[in-house]
Amino acid sequence: MNIVLHEAFQKMGEFLFCSHVILSSMNCLFLLETVRRNQMKLTKRSEDYSKWYNELVGLADLAEHSDVKGCMVIKPYGYAIWEKMKEELDRMFKETGHSNAYFPLFIPKSYLSKEADHVEGFAKECAVVTHYRLKNAEDGSGIVVDPSAKLEEELIVRPTSETIIWNSYKNWIQSYRDLPILINQWANVVRWEMRTRIFLRTAEFLWQEGHTAHATKDEAIAEAEQMLDVYAYFAEQFMAMPVVKGLKSESERFAGALETYCIEAMMQDGKALQSGTSHFLGQNFAKAFDVKFADKEGKLEYVWATSWGVSTRLMGALIMTHSDDEGLVLPPKLAPIQVVAVPIYKSPEELAAISEKIEAIGQELKKRGISFKYDNDDNRRPGWKFAEYESKGVPVRLAMGPRDLQHSKLEVARRDEKSKEVIDLDEAVGYIVGLLGEIQTNLFNRAQSFRIENTHEVDSYEEFKTRVEKEGGFYLAHWDGTKETEQKIKEETKATIRCIPLDQKEEKGICMYSGKPSVGRVIFAKAY
Repeated sequence: MNIVLHEAFQKMGEFLFCSHVILSSMNCLFLLETVRRNQMKLTKRSEDYSKWYNELVGLADLAEHSDVKGCMVIKPYGYAIWEKMKEELDRMFKETGHSNAYFPLFIPKSYLSKEADHVEGFAKECAVVTHYRLKNAEDGSGIVVDPSAKLEEELIVRPTSETIIWNSYKNWIQSYRDLPILINQWANVVRWEMRTRIFLRTAEFLWQEGHTAHATKDEAIAEAEQMLDVYAYFAEQFMAMPVVKGLKSESERFAGALETYCIEAMMQDGKALQSGTSHFLGQNFAKAFDVKFADKEGKLEYVWATSWGVSTRLMGALIMTHSDDEGLVLPPKLAPIQVVAVPIYKSPEELAAISEKIEAIGQELKKRGISFKYDNDDNRRPGWKFAEYESKGVPVRLAMGPRDLQHSKLEVARRDEKSKEVIDLDEAVGYIVGLLGEIQTNLFNRAQSFRIENTHEVDSYEEFKTRVEKEGGFYLAHWDGTKETEQKIKEETKATIRCIPLDQKEEKGICMYSGKPSVGRVIFAKAY
């Protein structure tokens, strides 16, 4: 028993030496539960936001760092959340007429060089494949790259797929009858990052990327705007995360785009997070890959293009928008487990009677499309389970003990407010269904109120510098529209133009930095 307990504590990062103590299995379990519950205490957000975030990712069992530098392992619970996101987004893409396809992971180097702005934008982030074979070292020291197996042309591990996809489109498009092409791809991409943070910035990440081809400029712009609206709807209605829709400044545009539309969200530390982008690519890629079509008059024209994407960065956004010092907080629409039930009992007879009631509730919830888990595992105490499901952000927790059973009652705890209520058993299903909707709305309203409270108009550059450093938040300020001013502000404050809001009011003013004329306010903020 001593050895088993010692190994268990070692795995948790604790060391226990109990060579002189013989513990019962129940005492061992109690100690293990105590350590686990103590480990659930996160660093407070107010003390160290970055440390809190990293600890929470581990505590909620979402992901972990890989031995491959800069890469992450998404664990089953984290991937289940991503699958919920993927499922809803995929449904919306198909409802707007898009189809899924898949293109190669490897891109010939020459493809990237065909669009100058594009290659310049990604050149420093590319992973390059130069050889195609390994062999045993002659001195027996291990595996080495076979120097005779060098590729004639290096292959780039895709940082994004515009080039490889447009190389295919030139074979798919001949006539206006072939347009529009509305394709989405779910894939992984590699952008070599030196400073990484799980979900927010990793060398490899998961995403979707849409790539569409159109006969006219207006159709392409309408597509880019439509997909921005899809992203904003998903963020607000499913993630319960309010966003600002806007245009990127020229300096912040996607490499090769004429316009980049974006949604920007505010995290609880006041920093901005770019949560999705949609790009109007004009005819740049069509010209680079000679993609033309014959219009109704038989005249050859270049195709108009868009691309758009969101990634596992949304996982980071979800964590930082809602979670608290006790752990993850999930909006019900994206929670892998929406309702969990825990029985409290002393005898098998009590468990059987409680199980009958709880399982009946679970069946009714499942009929309504609600994911339900009944945790009657007798290896864990109820207190441990409560802490575990709280840390994982399960929106609603049910509990029933012998006294509840006797009086036909049920304890219902909501994760967002950390509050509990005892209700009549025969009202449970309707109450829980309504509560899930209430939690979803509450999380959005809470995040929106936070953003409103931390969004400020400023006219003085000195005030801006002081406040953006001490307070964070979004700052609506006048800008003269020049790259030079934008760069100077970034160098001096580390704040960037997050977007030019699409609902920007025409408001003549003076640039807070240069004193030159401005036609409207843009959003400045520090960002992830």
